[in-house]
Amino acid sequence: MASSADLENLPGVGPATAEKLIENGYDNFQGIAVASPAELSNTADVGESTAHDIIQAARDAADIGGFETGSQVLERRERIGKLKWLVPEVDEMLDGGVETQSITEVYGEFGAGKSQVTHQLAVNVQLPPEQGGLGGSAIFIDSEDTFRPERIEEMLHGLDDEAIQAAMEDREIEGAPGDDAAMDELLESFLDEIHVAKAFNSNHQILLAEKAQEIASEKEDSECPVRLVCVDSLTAHFRAEYVGRGELANRQQKLNKHLHDLDRVGNLYNAAVVVTNQVQSNPDAFFGDPTKPIGGNILGHKSTFRMYLRKSKADKRIVKLVDAPNLPDGEAVMRVTGNGLEPE
Repeated sequence: MASSADLENLPGVGPATAEKLIENGYDNFQGIAVASPAELSNTADVGESTAHDIIQAARDAADIGGFETGSQVLERRERIGKLKWLVPEVDEMLDGGVETQSITEVYGEFGAGKSQVTHQLAVNVQLPPEQGGLGGSAIFIDSEDTFRPERIEEMLHGLDDEAIQAAMEDREIEGAPGDDAAMDELLESFLDEIHVAKAFNSNHQILLAEKAQEIASEKEDSECPVRLVCVDSLTAHFRAEYVGRGELANRQQKLNKHLHDLDRVGNLYNAAVVVTNQVQSNPDAFFGDPTKPIGGNILGHKSTFRMYLRKSKADKRIVKLVDAPNLPDGEAVMRVTGNGLEPE
């Protein structure tokens, strides 16, 4: 996090402008470097040409914006973390789990288990890496009133004893997995590291994504940095507020900005971004499954990984990897139980 004095070293940034930038979440050179001139101009009340100069200077200071060799890209990708679902068949399909610095979209019809996935990942991300987690905290943007702390408790108790013991040791909690007092203390520590905000409309949801960057920046050097951002669901408000073809272009434009804000948090702070999405019926489909995700090409292109959940018999769910840049399509089976996501 840069101080006001640090930002004042940028051309065209005085004390008042520096304060405005910090208040709006632009408190480091990296964040300014990847902003657009129009965005920064509106935030800091400066002209677009001045904003362009500020961004250029921030890029130089942060060493962002140039080309890299393939070897440098490989070295950078080695820092990417993998967050496990702790369902072996699914994790194998994802080559180790959900990637940081990427957007993973999970879509499916009502009751398919999308919210169960976000809750489970909000628990798993806090586990040490050797237990499939990333040793970090989670941000949960809730647009459909789905977050339930009681579900976090059930999923925490559903972890195996080895994972619970490792989490206790990581947080210096004395006791064993069967100890009620120790489990209560562990639960409180897990809930404290899930930052939840309820989005009341699409504009508020966009604002919360910007706020998520502030939280990630504040916790960047802490013992539990932000390693997961969940949005459940990404499209519900946009779908309800922008109705009809006349509103489609405006909706897609706002959705695009929202996705870029989320992607920025993931890339700047090495966090996994997981968004859930609703589906609609495709009447043109004569063969196969007629459901398709909301959001059109904007969401399709911006999501790095697309996963489709569908119901099967009883508590079983089919998890299908629909799109990934470096993985083949595949299917896995899991169960949604009282203890969380489990193997078939």
